[in-house]
Amino acid sequence: MTRRVLLALIIAIPLGLLAGVAALVMRGSAGVRTAEPAGEYVVRLQLPDAGGEIGLPPVQGPQDSSRPLVVIDAGHGAGDPGAVGNDLREKDVTLAIALAVRDRLLAEGGIRVAMTRDDDSFLVLEERANIARRLGADLFVSIHADAAENDAATGATAYLLSEEGSSAQAEAFAERENRSVTVNGVQLSEQEDSINAILVDLSQRETEARSRELAELIVREAGDVPLRGRPVQSANFTVLRSPDLPSLLFEAGYISNEADAARLATGEGQRAIADLLARTIRIYFARQAAL
Repeated sequence: MTRRVLLALIIAIPLGLLAGVAALVMRGSAGVRTAEPAGEYVVRLQLPDAGGEIGLPPVQGPQDSSRPLVVIDAGHGAGDPGAVGNDLREKDVTLAIALAVRDRLLAEGGIRVAMTRDDDSFLVLEERANIARRLGADLFVSIHADAAENDAATGATAYLLSEEGSSAQAEAFAERENRSVTVNGVQLSEQEDSINAILVDLSQRETEARSRELAELIVREAGDVPLRGRPVQSANFTVLRSPDLPSLLFEAGYISNEADAARLATGEGQRAIADLLARTIRIYFARQAAL
């Protein structure tokens, strides 16, 4: 093969390939269907806008906005099972109890109820309490079920926000909201910084007192629901950090304890806890209405 022939082939082969590709494209544009690779697909997910807020759940009960509103939060959900033990997952136990509390309150009437979740979905901690704030709720109750390395640990516990956490949250709240929110109806943006701090502090004190009142009612009304040795305790829970919203985190028991797990796994045991919470919520609102 001469050098001239070899050079011609080097030029002709790429040109031939380009011509073939061009012909296929023209045939496709003329309506001739070409084979497509099998198994290729595109998955499109609708993502929320950056910084956007999740939608609000429906408010059930009386269509009267003057009626008190409680937001019930079933802890954990979806890919976050919470504590696991004795063939139980915390997310399932909390949802069952939360739904039972809702049903009991709605059946007896007079109180409006909203759920942060009513299925196996997930919300971040900040979203849960924020739902209650956005709805203008009068009370927020988050339901959980504990686990401990010591399987002898047993009983339900009512948790309040710790005093240290409350003080830090009062300062962070005013700063985070950039003086553009209201606390108990007072527009912080219209006040001086020093007055804002006083308003938040006073609001937090009243909120703590109301939250403690609900916790003490739970202890008083517990009946057959076993309580922990120290049934009212304080901790710095994220879901409780609202300076003007009475909030309580209720640990229904220890799923790491066989007796507690057996009780939490049954409809009867779940209803007993739900009845306790619904009863104390009703008493709490009756007391607030009498003030």
